[in-house]
Amino acid sequence: MAEVSPTTGAPATPRRTRDWRRIALRTLAGIVGTLFLAWLILFVTKGRFLKGTFERIASSQSGRTVRVAGDFQLYFNPIDLKFLGEGLSVSNPGWAGGGNLFEAKKLDSSTATLTFLFGRRRVNWLELDGARADLHWDAARKRNTWTFGDPNKPGKKLDLPIVRAGTFRDTRIRYRDPQFLLDGNFTLDTVQTSDAQFAGAIRATGQGTVRGRPFRLTGQLQSPDATIRGGQNQLTARIEVARSVAILAGTLPGPTELDGSNLAVRLRGRNLSDVFAVLGIVTPDTRTYRLTGRMTKDGPDWKFTRLKGVFGDSDLAGSLTVTQREPRLLLTADLTSRTLDIVDMSAFVGYDLERVEAQGAAGVIERAGGAPRLLPDAKLNVEALRNFDAKVRYKVASVRARSLPVSDVDLTLDLNDRLLKLSPLTFAMARGNVASDVVIDARRRPAVTDYDIRLSPTPMGRLLAGWGVEEAGTSGTVKARVKLTGTGDTVHDSLASSNGRIAIILPAGSFWTRNVQLSELDLGTFAQKMFEGRLKEPVRINCGLIGFTVRSGVAAADPILIDTQKNVMIGRGGFSFRNESIDLAVRADSKRFSLFAGQSPVGIGGYFASPRYSVISPELLGRAGAGLGLAVVATPLAGVLAFVDPGDAKGAACGPILAGATARAQRTKDGEARDDVGRGTTAKAEDGRSNRGERKEQRKKFLGIF
Repeated sequence: MAEVSPTTGAPATPRRTRDWRRIALRTLAGIVGTLFLAWLILFVTKGRFLKGTFERIASSQSGRTVRVAGDFQLYFNPIDLKFLGEGLSVSNPGWAGGGNLFEAKKLDSSTATLTFLFGRRRVNWLELDGARADLHWDAARKRNTWTFGDPNKPGKKLDLPIVRAGTFRDTRIRYRDPQFLLDGNFTLDTVQTSDAQFAGAIRATGQGTVRGRPFRLTGQLQSPDATIRGGQNQLTARIEVARSVAILAGTLPGPTELDGSNLAVRLRGRNLSDVFAVLGIVTPDTRTYRLTGRMTKDGPDWKFTRLKGVFGDSDLAGSLTVTQREPRLLLTADLTSRTLDIVDMSAFVGYDLERVEAQGAAGVIERAGGAPRLLPDAKLNVEALRNFDAKVRYKVASVRARSLPVSDVDLTLDLNDRLLKLSPLTFAMARGNVASDVVIDARRRPAVTDYDIRLSPTPMGRLLAGWGVEEAGTSGTVKARVKLTGTGDTVHDSLASSNGRIAIILPAGSFWTRNVQLSELDLGTFAQKMFEGRLKEPVRINCGLIGFTVRSGVAAADPILIDTQKNVMIGRGGFSFRNESIDLAVRADSKRFSLFAGQSPVGIGGYFASPRYSVISPELLGRAGAGLGLAVVATPLAGVLAFVDPGDAKGAACGPILAGATARAQRTKDGEARDDVGRGTTAKAEDGRSNRGERKEQRKKFLGIF
């Protein structure tokens, strides 16, 4: 038998394992040696030979032009990444129109390498000298200059690394935001840090323009040591803009982060509307104001809460939010006033606030073509309405005003792409309630305004108390509705072109005898009452309607018809919203025989701001002349016959009156069509027909045609 070699079939694994270990160790040693050699070369040369490579790679990755004009160093020291660039510049993206995003005479830094791998980004040392930064958004506010890579990529928020120590000298930042038309230049004072400790507060100053208005800013981070450790950032700032001063104090989550901020705000100035104008929001003018509150930013929302303060002689409280969104800002507010002064309210309807404050009630009256004008003529700022939408709720407990018993105002305002709705707008007036819906469509040029104003039954004694009427003896009520549509960018212009109807309805009630008799000019009855000493005996009002039909800004009586216990009062004529002139005649026909009755119309003329009352009319003068003639020709007693009222006035059917019907629908108590209330025209004759002279005269008055 042949002998078998002892080595035949023996395993070779241990030797192979040793070979692989040897290869692995040699490879690892080669890698380590290579890395060490690279580190050594970088350390010895300071990486200066990588300058061109750095510029090419950085430019390619960022999509910008990156240049280092002077000395360049890039190496590990020993582990932290050391970078030095003198004359460093990083260009803006192409859409920004040139210039540099960042440049510095010197940037020297030491960065914790491993923190960048885990996303914390900590800079252990940073020295900046002569740094300049140009931070801005594009016109659509979609892109910004500090977001690198794809130039069409949406812009990100500015996120800065944590800096543990360093020196910052001559640092200037320019920031531009087209949404607020903001262009500001800011300067940081020289700052030094050591071992994660700042030598003092970080102070900054700034100036520029926002929506064409200059501003100045001073501020400081009072807790920079907490800032670099990622803690709370105590901020104080003072901003002067638009004749106002804002003082901010509180905390920021990060030195450049406003989201989640908690800031106390004190605001004061000459006109609160100037502050809203900075945001592109139109509000009525105010007098001097002071406000306090809290401010925070939550994503696109700037929230102002716990607002409290005064404007003029009125108080204000509540909250509001300004939301940055496309295509327009959104203002949301919930505001209240315990007391709103009538002077402060005047700007809300378009009057010149400074004139009203200086002159009182006379300040609402201006002169136009030699005539007084009462309706406000302030133009609606249509262009500004393109910038924002709004949803506002405003409540007022009481309005401070003589002769205007208004309280419990509740306004809901909605603005959506230039369609402005004041709906509903309600308030209490003399124990009655007014509900209104006003819609201004500024999408159409000029703006079209719909007015719908409704007064619920209201006691006349309380409503007219400021005009010499006492509540005692007056139990009558009044209700009304105004429904008009007009075109124009001012209250005056919209009413001057308006069409629609005005109806004031008087249900059954009583009114002071003296007031009624004076308007009737019933000399016999008034004399009897005077001698009996009962001047305040109430007279029964059965029903009444003061109605006007408005065509192209001219209102015609349609009809004026008041049925009382003793007479029927009828008015004819009209007035004009165009030049605010009045031409009315009111006549009372007695239901009872009266020996001394003027039976002549009482004329009402002049203008809204200065009405005139004419008791001695041409008709009455004619009757007086006839009476004088009879007295001379016959006997003095015969002269009285010219003033005799036979008492044949026809009582009115109250149904059409209380329904606010037009003149054509009015009936007598017997159901016959009335022929004494006109035809819904401005003619003052009983049959509603005007002669050529009257038409010419009214054209002069109402239309301003000469």
